[in-house]
Amino acid sequence: MTVQFAFDNLYAQLPERFYARLAPTPVAGPRLIRVNKGLAETLGLDPDALAGPDGVAILSGNQPAEGAASIALAYAGHQFGNFVPQLGDGRAILLGEVVGRDGLRRDIQLKGAGPTPFSRRGDGRAALGPVLREYLVSEAMAALGVPTTRALAAVTTGEAVMREGLMPGGILTRVASSHMRVGTFQYFAARNDTDGIRLLADHAIARHYPDAATAADPYRAFLAGVVARQAELIARWLLIGFIHGVMNTDNMSISGETIDYGPCAFMDEYDPATVFSSIDRDARYAYGNQPNIGLWNLTRLAETLLPLLDPDESAAIEIARGVLGTFGPRFQALYVDGLRRKIGLAVDRDGDADLTLDLLKLMAANNADFTLTFRKLADGTARDLFIDVAAFDAWHDHWQRRLAFESASPEARRTAMRAVNPAFIPRNHRVEAALNAAIERRDFEPFDTLMTILSRPFDDQPEYAEYMLPPEESERVRQTFCGT
Repeated sequence: MTVQFAFDNLYAQLPERFYARLAPTPVAGPRLIRVNKGLAETLGLDPDALAGPDGVAILSGNQPAEGAASIALAYAGHQFGNFVPQLGDGRAILLGEVVGRDGLRRDIQLKGAGPTPFSRRGDGRAALGPVLREYLVSEAMAALGVPTTRALAAVTTGEAVMREGLMPGGILTRVASSHMRVGTFQYFAARNDTDGIRLLADHAIARHYPDAATAADPYRAFLAGVVARQAELIARWLLIGFIHGVMNTDNMSISGETIDYGPCAFMDEYDPATVFSSIDRDARYAYGNQPNIGLWNLTRLAETLLPLLDPDESAAIEIARGVLGTFGPRFQALYVDGLRRKIGLAVDRDGDADLTLDLLKLMAANNADFTLTFRKLADGTARDLFIDVAAFDAWHDHWQRRLAFESASPEARRTAMRAVNPAFIPRNHRVEAALNAAIERRDFEPFDTLMTILSRPFDDQPEYAEYMLPPEESERVRQTFCGT
């Protein structure tokens, strides 16, 4: 069965300095782990053909796809605050772009497809564990309603890669609205290539912010659009307890999608200082610091756009400051509104922000599980999660008095709360167990089970009730790893 990708490649039409042209490096013995049937169909692809021999050959890089561009993108980036003028796709190759049945344009990229000119002495490969982690978490984020890259397929390579030791290799087929990053703009700014910045900004506007093209100041409108989307994205992260773990500027997408699931994790008990990433030794990317880092990264983007905002640098800086100043209020409004909805408040009233923040403080003081607290609050069973029961009862009484001003019935409110408070998240100990089974025993059943559960995060799924629970002390995951 022939695999037909209807490629319509625009990024590859930009000048050659934007990327390197090369084909994926073939692997020894590719085997399919999973094809995302629903996503394949959205992209206009035949999932059965993708799962067949020709499809697996393309997904592993062993066979070129007709019409593919096969490019590795150039970009720079601040990594933990330190600027690196050249990074780029060191182990990923963009096959091309397709316009799906929904009319949206998306990139299709092989991650782990072999060395590129940007590999910096790396092997260009991916270990199986990070491939499966990104597949699981990105698809879970999509089901949770968070803008994200998606996973189209995963394959094993039949080859080992050397990380902490020898590990089985894998390749992820990643789908994204695009792979333009803050670091992509920084790449050209570091070379004083204003023409490159302009070409990239025009491309990003055409692809992601078409309304900016007709604005009085298109580049200001473009920056404002990116700021607004990032404020919304990071608010969504915090509302589900997600910690990206490595918010470098090369990991911030211009489209407003979550990208690059390396040492990412979800909080169990609520604590704004939570860090899982083994490489985040100074807690730069802690859960509660993500809004600050988002603004810091956006400031780096604004710096690259200064030549486009105004010929006079002082005037350009004032324009950029004005736009960046909208991030904080927008983030705060979205975050507080999200918290209000999580506790069943549909009408905005004075004191709501304090009420939600008081609950978070109470959760932190009692080591209460973030996800379960909100879910059980909807069901009237959250009290048993708190050590200081009297303090919870006092807050609960305040909440009940506030609910008296809401017009929704208790049942309607419960339904609304359950629609925004998931029962299931990719709990770290469950993810690690699924990865270990796949890596150590080539047993993908736990991975498949977890995928099934996470595809319906807001449903009760009583047959999987144990997957709702936080880890026992012996199961606790204290660190996550990048895997590169």
